[in-house]
Amino acid sequence: MKKLTFIMAGLIMMSVINAQTLDEIVKKYTEANKLDHVASLKTIKITANMSVAGMEMPMVFYMKNPDKIKSVTSFNGQDMVQAYDGEKGYSINPMTGSTDPVEMTPEQVKQTLRSNIFQNSMANYLKNGQLALAGEENVNDKPAYKIKATVEGGLVIDMFIDKSSYFLVKTSTTTEMNGMTVTMDSYPSDYTETSGIMIPMKTSTSAQGMDIIINFTKVEVDVPMEDSFFKIK
Repeated sequence: MKKLTFIMAGLIMMSVINAQTLDEIVKKYTEANKLDHVASLKTIKITANMSVAGMEMPMVFYMKNPDKIKSVTSFNGQDMVQAYDGEKGYSINPMTGSTDPVEMTPEQVKQTLRSNIFQNSMANYLKNGQLALAGEENVNDKPAYKIKATVEGGLVIDMFIDKSSYFLVKTSTTTEMNGMTVTMDSYPSDYTETSGIMIPMKTSTSAQGMDIIINFTKVEVDVPMEDSFFKIK
């Protein structure tokens, strides 16, 4: 009985230690990325450029606190649009041969909201019990904390936080896409303080042998945006 008691006490103690460590990592991550300041902003506008398979595509992201988001990607003189107005999401993709808005599925809405800086908060994940510390791994030859985030829909995202800077330096997730299992690894880098917030100005993503690079060229905050701007139907 004494042996069992000691084992149980040890397990409980380890659980407490892990919880405290996770709390501390999230706290330092929040401070390093100035997320408290982000929460006080009204809007964020990001101008970017995406490079994929030798093609260059200009992009603009519009985000309004707390949950509105719109992205416009230009290609061959046509605009691909995704927007969520706080209630419903719609997309327009001329590459399909139609310029009519199509309502997003619930899963597509969740994926879109994960790109919203106002929504994608590790502190919120921690508060909702969605995070678990999963040890350490090296990313780009530097030690990083590995944290598993179980987000809406049960999707698991491995998040790697650099131990010295407390910046997110890698995310990895495996999901189903068009009937295929796809693993996506993304590497945010070139963190720059802009308008009082820390932004990774470059993100490289690899999936199924395809490399996608997104470079942010301009970040603006508190740009006036009407709610109607996010409605496309």
